[in-house]
Amino acid sequence: MTDFVDATAFNFEQGQRARKLFAAVVLAALDDAISDDKKFGNGPDQIARWARSRDGREVLSCAGIDPNERVVAGLMEFVSRGVRTSVALSREESERRHAAELAEAAEAA
Repeated sequence: MTDFVDATAFNFEQGQRARKLFAAVVLAALDDAISDDKKFGNGPDQIARWARSRDGREVLSCAGIDPNERVVAGLMEFVSRGVRTSVALSREESERRHAAELAEAAEAA
């Protein structure tokens, strides 16, 4: 019985590692689209084309992301903002966004 539990835990860990690897591929695709947007101005179109392609849908699925049109729209919006994924995922950026939201709420009230 313990062998079964160990094997299941090992398989789960391997699956989680694979999901993180595919999530890194999605982040790299976003960074590439952001750089294309800065150079050529077609970043949102590039990420949408990739996300709708068979390979893009497969990568998104393996990363644990449902490849639907709502996700594609969100990816396009993220690319149009032009903030690199490493910056967007950093603590400083999160704190800056939170402070901006609080300032907007204070101005609205």
